[in-house]
Amino acid sequence: MIATINPATGEHLQSFDAHSNRQVDSILTTAAEAQKAWRLVPVEDRVQILRNTAKILRENSGEYAHLITLEMGKPIAEARAEIEKCALTADYYAENAPRFLSFESIESGAQDSGVVFEPLGVVLAIMPWNYPFWQFFRFALPALAAGNGAILKHANNVPRSALAVQDVLDKAGLAPGLCATILVEPERVASIIADDRIAAVTLTGSTQVGSIVAAQAGAALKKQVLELGGSDPFIVLADADIKEAARVAVKARFTNAGQACVNAKRFIVDEKIADEFVAEFVIQTRELVIGDPSDPATEVGPMARENLRASLHDQVQRTLDAGGRLLLGGEAVEGPGFYYRPTIIDRVKPGQAAFDEETFGPVAAITRVASTDEAIALANQTEFGLAAALWTQDLATAWDLLHRIDAGAVFVNGMVASDPRLPFGGIKKSGYGRELGPQGIREFTNMKTVWIGPNTGGS
Repeated sequence: MIATINPATGEHLQSFDAHSNRQVDSILTTAAEAQKAWRLVPVEDRVQILRNTAKILRENSGEYAHLITLEMGKPIAEARAEIEKCALTADYYAENAPRFLSFESIESGAQDSGVVFEPLGVVLAIMPWNYPFWQFFRFALPALAAGNGAILKHANNVPRSALAVQDVLDKAGLAPGLCATILVEPERVASIIADDRIAAVTLTGSTQVGSIVAAQAGAALKKQVLELGGSDPFIVLADADIKEAARVAVKARFTNAGQACVNAKRFIVDEKIADEFVAEFVIQTRELVIGDPSDPATEVGPMARENLRASLHDQVQRTLDAGGRLLLGGEAVEGPGFYYRPTIIDRVKPGQAAFDEETFGPVAAITRVASTDEAIALANQTEFGLAAALWTQDLATAWDLLHRIDAGAVFVNGMVASDPRLPFGGIKKSGYGRELGPQGIREFTNMKTVWIGPNTGGS
């Protein structure tokens, strides 16, 4: 069933009929035809759509933020920030896309040679529920600026958001059908990936789903960008600013109720300062306001679905059964909705669920280490490699250690976050390819080599 359920109350709000095969066929045909014309539009003209998009997002920020909060439970203040981040990304690529996509000259002895960046075609975007506007727009804005079309297959618990992001681009003046949302069940995605009208695939989601989509796209020899799970380490060395590290740690773990791939999940702390850090972390976590996500004062809302809460609680119980020490939380909030109390588990070790698995919810696992070398070794002891935070006041040490951390990004003395100016993506089972920055806009382009010899003809 494709439906909207309010995670703050459990109330069923609306159901949607899935698109028929005939409807999907029509959507793909329209997108492919629209992209043939769009690719010929100069990039300087394409980016006007991005400027329009930023304006529409800001003018309707309250409406879109409310929709996010209603469908997946994000606190309203965070939902508004999500909309503004989309608008900032539109501004960024409107300003920089022409430069990122310009001819790149390479000296080769020819009269002229280098690389031109041309669109691949229509890209299928398979997107998750946790940032229902941002996850799509961070892909779509650069992809559209590069001349591609986009078909969105969103998570089925955020259908209103899926339709709303298409409406934003329609209002911005995008060619009809160039960007379209399809409402289908997951089992129908394979046939869409295989369709000749789809040129490439991007997915943000779990490692398990990423493996399936990669196999399907690979069988069709289609380009993929995969941004998958993460179990990001938050490494606190002995010389760190402990109070600041603890303050940031609370936000890094519990933003969006802990439901983000780049949330810090494993807090790896030098034992010499661990007691002080943990005490401060617990104090500040206790102060978080849990409640109605539509209330501006709320800092932690519900989890998005009941089954996700049940899975998280199972991970907590297995960790405690294996020797973890519960300091805070560890239980669902009584009453309606899918709330789970912010949870801190101390003395977590490899082999325990909260260390080995991705905990997609408000649960922090603290691991104490005897040395910096042990901290780095444990940070890397995971199948994931999305991002990491490193806390030390010695920048020379930071520069040395960041090269030893297996991750697509390392943030020193700060919280990991995506930024339109910086490439974003992971390694190992966190996926491959990059979004954002100059690298992201080129992912769905044909980097075509051009070589022009001397003109030897006479006149």
